[in-house]
Amino acid sequence: MQAEQIKNLVTEALDDMKAQNIVTLDVRGRTSVTDWMVIATGTSNRHVAAVAGNVEEKVKEAGLRPNGTEGRSAADWVLIDLVDVVVHVMTDQARHFYDLERLWGEPDSGSAKA
Repeated sequence: MQAEQIKNLVTEALDDMKAQNIVTLDVRGRTSVTDWMVIATGTSNRHVAAVAGNVEEKVKEAGLRPNGTEGRSAADWVLIDLVDVVVHVMTDQARHFYDLERLWGEPDSGSAKA
């Protein structure tokens, strides 16, 4: 599966669970770690964990295996590493504190916001 398809699968899984403020960042050329970052907000720690769980489930159903998942126990920021796509599901407080959009630049015209 191509990175663009994985990104679309992830954004659909996030939207299915009512994640808020979904943003995709094209980071090709800015890092060798991944091509895309997808950032979304959950309304609570429980919601963050549920949203991340849905992403993992949908990815596995598509035949992919996450390279790793971090932060599930605290659930204020869960990171799912899909190699070409890195997913960040965060509480509003964590998202404002870490401000990944500022760190990695503004989304370009090809980015999706939901």
